[in-house]
Amino acid sequence: MTILENLWYGNIRPVEEFVDANMEYKSLLRLVSKNREKFESTLSSEQAELFEKYCTALNEMNSASETAAFKYGFTLAIGLLNESSK
Repeated sequence: MTILENLWYGNIRPVEEFVDANMEYKSLLRLVSKNREKFESTLSSEQAELFEKYCTALNEMNSASETAAFKYGFTLAIGLLNESSK
């Protein structure tokens, strides 16, 4: 199977590869999770609902940003390959 086919069928997951190998990211993720739990325990139910909406919007924004960065990086890599083959 080609790299492109593996990517299509989900056998290659760039985000998971990055997360699995990045200890700094894992450490920061644990810190965020710990602090979020502490913070949420202080909120009223109304505040917790509002905070959840905020987090959902933030996650969607981050996902859009990561997708755009991935596309740009892929396009840039293809451009570099084309340039080096001339």
